[in-house]
Amino acid sequence: MKSFFQFLTEAQSQASMQAKKLNLKSDGHGGWLDTRGKFVATTEDGKLKFVDKKKAKAENDRPEQAKASKPEPEKKTDKVAPKATDKTSSDESKGDTDSAETTETLTVAFGRFNPPTVGHGKLLAAAKKASEGEDMKIYPSRSQDAKKNPLDPDIKVGFMKKMFPEYEESIVNDPEMKSIFNVLTTADEEGYKNVNIIVGSDRQAEFENLATKYNGDLYNFDNIRVISAGVRDADADGVEGMSASKMRKAVVDDDFDAFRRGTPKELDDGDTQALFDAVRAGMKLKKKKEVAEMWEIAPKFDAKGLREQYVNGLIYKIGDIVESLHTGLIGQIVRRGTNHLICVTRENYMFKSWIRDVMEYDEKSMDGRMRDSKHPNTLVGTTGYLKNAMAVTGTTAIKNFINKNKKKK
Repeated sequence: MKSFFQFLTEAQSQASMQAKKLNLKSDGHGGWLDTRGKFVATTEDGKLKFVDKKKAKAENDRPEQAKASKPEPEKKTDKVAPKATDKTSSDESKGDTDSAETTETLTVAFGRFNPPTVGHGKLLAAAKKASEGEDMKIYPSRSQDAKKNPLDPDIKVGFMKKMFPEYEESIVNDPEMKSIFNVLTTADEEGYKNVNIIVGSDRQAEFENLATKYNGDLYNFDNIRVISAGVRDADADGVEGMSASKMRKAVVDDDFDAFRRGTPKELDDGDTQALFDAVRAGMKLKKKKEVAEMWEIAPKFDAKGLREQYVNGLIYKIGDIVESLHTGLIGQIVRRGTNHLICVTRENYMFKSWIRDVMEYDEKSMDGRMRDSKHPNTLVGTTGYLKNAMAVTGTTAIKNFINKNKKKK
């Protein structure tokens, strides 16, 4: 028997679902407009088909009356993104993200930075080098929780700008940039032809597979390069071995000296203490007994504890909702591997993640129909989502909906 969610999914147009994810609006004639009112896609066979840049420009230049007719869908051509390469030439970054004009290539770095560390400076330097004087943007993720993401986005961005003043103009504080997909679709809307994605070496394969997989579907770039910022070694001292996990562990251990070694010289002792206190407050470390298990706070330092929880079926069960710590994607677990998960987003996009690189989605138990004053609760599996779905379908009781859609024998 099909689940309630399956009924709803089948009842909705895949194009509408994808358009909602990308904040596109219908023109009422099968076309879709971006947030600037530009024509960017059509509906073909129930799916969203993006038009090429020339067609979009021609459509936007047409008179309003001409736009009322249904636009002809553009035939999609298969594009193969080139393999990632680390070979880049050095130049100065423009750093002006507010300019109305854009370059052909955008270099981006998307990460948690929770808390930001001296090691992240290496990532930003690699982004600057790869940008070769063209546009560069740094997107801190929006997740916040007491275990792995203790700093809220505004506080995090504030400290990042103090720690990395050279890149202050490139650090973007945008509530809509929740995942790497949001970043890439926005870059496509803004007219960039190519994109460089800068990541740590341990995340290169994950981002390369995910970003190129949906090129031509969610966004259209001539080239996508996923570039390594260098080798990460958790056991090393100095910049190469510094990580946010070590910083959170230092806070749990109340080791300010270890924490200080993880911050750049641009951050003075007073600001470093403020950052330490902010992380402590975000982790809610008031009493020792309130401290979470180390596998929850810094799984890299307690792989055995994490593994035991997973093998015993205590965490990350089939059907649970999790968030990727690297990409920001949120999905339902559909398969459990020996040490990895296969997940599917609400829009039916699949991603794979190691168990150490995900967290339980913290809105899982939401009962209200609204996430906040402006955004409805759309998280599958919550009572609030159920209420919203029932309101849309005119269902007053779940039994009524099931009986109405039950297949007659």
